[in-house]
Amino acid sequence: MDTITIKDIARALNLSTSTVSRALRDSHEIKPETKRLVTEYAERLDYRPNPIALSLKENRSRVIGVIVPQIANNFFSQAINGIEAVAYSRGYHVIIFQSHESYEREQLTINQAVARKADGLLISLSSNTSDVAYLKSLQDKKLPIVLFDRVSKDLDGPCVTADNFGGAFAATEQLIQAGRRRIAHLTLPSYISITQERLSGYRSALEKHGIAYDESLVRYAGFGQDAVEPIIDDLLEQSPDAFFVASDRLAIGCLSALRKLGIAIPQSIALIGFTNITVADLLAPSMSTVVQPASEMGQIAAEQLINLIEGKQHLVKAETIILPTRMIVRESSAHQPG
Repeated sequence: MDTITIKDIARALNLSTSTVSRALRDSHEIKPETKRLVTEYAERLDYRPNPIALSLKENRSRVIGVIVPQIANNFFSQAINGIEAVAYSRGYHVIIFQSHESYEREQLTINQAVARKADGLLISLSSNTSDVAYLKSLQDKKLPIVLFDRVSKDLDGPCVTADNFGGAFAATEQLIQAGRRRIAHLTLPSYISITQERLSGYRSALEKHGIAYDESLVRYAGFGQDAVEPIIDDLLEQSPDAFFVASDRLAIGCLSALRKLGIAIPQSIALIGFTNITVADLLAPSMSTVVQPASEMGQIAAEQLINLIEGKQHLVKAETIILPTRMIVRESSAHQPG
């Protein structure tokens, strides 16, 4: 069977090839009825665009670069699934890089993506990234960039995040309503955007319920394998009755450290994580969590980026898009009688 081309569709429908091409790209310049006519005919004949011809004609690679701190993190793997689903549905391929929480590695991987002619970049900043001047310089060269999850106020353009403030507020308030008063907060390095937002939500919940913010109950952890246990030992000297923990890795580390010490959860100390791990309900005890819409975040970030690449600025939101989180209460933060 001969391959169907845009010219064949145009000839059959008595349209110009440029009109058919724009209709297949869902251009806002084409009337909805014409789009429907073209897409239905193309689907009926099983039309498939030629990616090489498209990239040459459009001067695009139809490749998106995705830079995340760590693929093994369940949140980022879910976000990547969302990104890929949208990218492939719109005719783009995805190349994925890891910064491993390193500013220098982040720059290197971004340079690699640019060298491979990526049409645009989706980036979740590393924990060591405080200066985004190099990203500004790429934007100045008209490279489309969208930040997600970990973002920077110093960079213009669309960002997609979870409601970190609201999620942290809900988690802290749930602990307070379960009778806890000395709630420790274990979180990520202080200059990451999500760290500040979650800390702010934690503090606001304490303030709402008349509990004084105590800086001695807050600790910032790095990403080393052995970083958590010494911090937990240190925090226990402050006699906390609960932990609100701001990431997957830290929450699992906290749970493990408390169990090693023989501390009963939630009888002695309650625990809530900010996590997307799928086994939270299988842990012992099952762990209360704030769940982020990771896949949806990836989908929306990819849509925003592709719309930027394709010049559909009218569909792009310049401000930050904030997606709601969801509080799931399990055994680890159950209310204790008396």
